[in-house]
Amino acid sequence: MIDAPDKPAEATFGAAPAAPTTGVPAATDDVVVLLDDDGAAIGTCPRAEVHTRDTPLHRAFSSYLLDDAGRLLLTRRALTKVAWPGVWTNTCCGHPRPDEPTQDAVSRRVREELGLDVTLLRVVLPSYRYRAVDASGIVEHEICPVLVGRIDPAQLEPHPDEVCEWAWIAWPDAVHLARRTPALLSPWAAEQIVLLAEQLGENGLSPLALPHDETAHEHTQHEEHEPLDEKDLA
Repeated sequence: MIDAPDKPAEATFGAAPAAPTTGVPAATDDVVVLLDDDGAAIGTCPRAEVHTRDTPLHRAFSSYLLDDAGRLLLTRRALTKVAWPGVWTNTCCGHPRPDEPTQDAVSRRVREELGLDVTLLRVVLPSYRYRAVDASGIVEHEICPVLVGRIDPAQLEPHPDEVCEWAWIAWPDAVHLARRTPALLSPWAAEQIVLLAEQLGENGLSPLALPHDETAHEHTQHEEHEPLDEKDLA
């Protein structure tokens, strides 16, 4: 169980190393699953080609991963990313491969991007869907279940092709940031954090105390301390 600390956890920040420490498959070696408007699979597309100004609806996931103190790991997308480069967002996003269960995709992608093993993983928002356009005109268009889980900060080794900076912040600070200054986050993270707060309660710590049965992570249904200084994420 994740216990609420006696006082709000302090935010800590870091930057990814200059050279890769973990392997991330090239986008040209991976595919995403394309969906019809009802969410049924209708084909695949190379990951390197799917994000354009007319991105088709496809399968994805978003994850929000916490340490034992209840701090959320936020990541800043690498400056070389096609969509939303340099933007602060949730812990890890990705795309399940054909026939790959969502939880397996999360575990795989978190290990590739951040060098972390995820435990106590569960779905909180199973049907989240969005479409957003970044400043360059690139579109995200996804059916994107949202999951929470636990990670060990000692394992953290961000891959610089994916993450240029990272921050550990208290969950109430993340909620404050999403509600008060959503423009400092990716559009999906700003919306998802508010929805998670609505599902999981006001401070997020007790409801985010994840079940000890690591197999029970499918289809879980679904104010603030002193705020994080927003200039740190600008």
